[in-house]
Amino acid sequence: MNKEFKTIKEVVGPLMLVEKAEGATYDELVQIRQADGQIRYGKVLEVDRDRALVQLFEPSEGLRISDSRAKLLGHGVRLGVSADMLGRVFDGMGEPIDGGDKIIPEKYMDINGLPMNPAARDFPSEFIQTGISAIDGLNTLVRGQKLPVFSGSGLPHAELAAQIARQAKVRGTNDKFAVVFAAIGITFEESEFFIQDFRKTGAIDRSVMFINLANDPAVERISTPRMAITCAEYLAYELGMHVLVILSDITNYAEALREISAARKEVPGRRGYPGYLYTDLATMYERAGKIKGKQGSITQIPILTMPEDDKTHPIPDLTGYITEGQIILSRELYRKGIQPPIDVLPSLSRLKNKGIGAGRTREDHSGNMNQCFAAYARGKDARELSTILGESALSEVDRIYAAFAEQFERKYVSQGYYTDRSIEETLTVGWELLSMLPRTELKRIKEEYINKYLPVKEQE
Repeated sequence: MNKEFKTIKEVVGPLMLVEKAEGATYDELVQIRQADGQIRYGKVLEVDRDRALVQLFEPSEGLRISDSRAKLLGHGVRLGVSADMLGRVFDGMGEPIDGGDKIIPEKYMDINGLPMNPAARDFPSEFIQTGISAIDGLNTLVRGQKLPVFSGSGLPHAELAAQIARQAKVRGTNDKFAVVFAAIGITFEESEFFIQDFRKTGAIDRSVMFINLANDPAVERISTPRMAITCAEYLAYELGMHVLVILSDITNYAEALREISAARKEVPGRRGYPGYLYTDLATMYERAGKIKGKQGSITQIPILTMPEDDKTHPIPDLTGYITEGQIILSRELYRKGIQPPIDVLPSLSRLKNKGIGAGRTREDHSGNMNQCFAAYARGKDARELSTILGESALSEVDRIYAAFAEQFERKYVSQGYYTDRSIEETLTVGWELLSMLPRTELKRIKEEYINKYLPVKEQE
């Protein structure tokens, strides 16, 4: 039986000190019962002999420590999981906030989970179609991958996240596909945008949403993404579903981690973030993947806003080390009205070559991708040169490349947030743009594919 302690000695902000708490363990859930019957919860952050430092899940206002009792519950924060979670909206602690009935759990799972055993991992190889050309065509997402989106303050990452959640699918399989969406530290307006968008488009039926608002406690912000990943693990490995986990915004998560670290008076690391930020992020990211012998899988798209658009900031920097690439949103493209403003040149999917080609996307995908990428890079260089020296300084071929870069941004990258392109449509747009170039410039594509796919009018 769990013991109750009347030895609460001090409360400072969200932290509470309990003395003579024999048997307390790190991350253990604590119930605080007040004399009037009101109950609050917290978790053990630190244990020093028989003293336990507890992080409260709610503000400490009104908490009278003289007549309150702390009870160790013997387990960490858990999520009650069930197939009925699909189509539902929860808060950051897993409680329903959509007006529906409480979930009757089929089992309880510890939200801290474990990273996947590397020996049990199956290599990602199946293409996930997001319906977004800049991702599918050039930075392909593969089932079981971790592919973050690096955004900036004010850029439309929310619209991009909603579009991916609506449109994502694994082609060529009848296996069930689900989206687990965790909104971390967002405003009420953003929360309403996601909920209404999911409901309006029907995406809610295959989704589970966890919403943590900016005015919710910092410790709840720490739990929210882990709630989402735990739910995804149940859907993937118990129910055999392909699950896409979207976490937005990881920057708010890291800020909450810094706030709690400062409250604990820990020695700060880079820019005030705790020295274990890398390890902490890895405990979330590394729970994605495929397991040998299991039908389901977890694919992760963490979204983070880079403070001051700085790619070297600790959060994007450390995320880049753990994950397999990044999709970068550009402020320059956003100002030009490109939707979504994905900057394809610094973006990268390290596993893209594993998920494309005959039998997965199409035989010409690799050549089409490489040629479009090279032509756009050269076109941007030509465009910058003409800005400095004037268009007359460009050769005829460079002028064609500059025009290609402009059309590439307008037709290939900018498709709007409600256009769902199949991979065949994306490749067709690529071929139409490549037809602007002289045939002798198509050096990265096999001749047989040029003869088969290049629009006929340009071959004559």
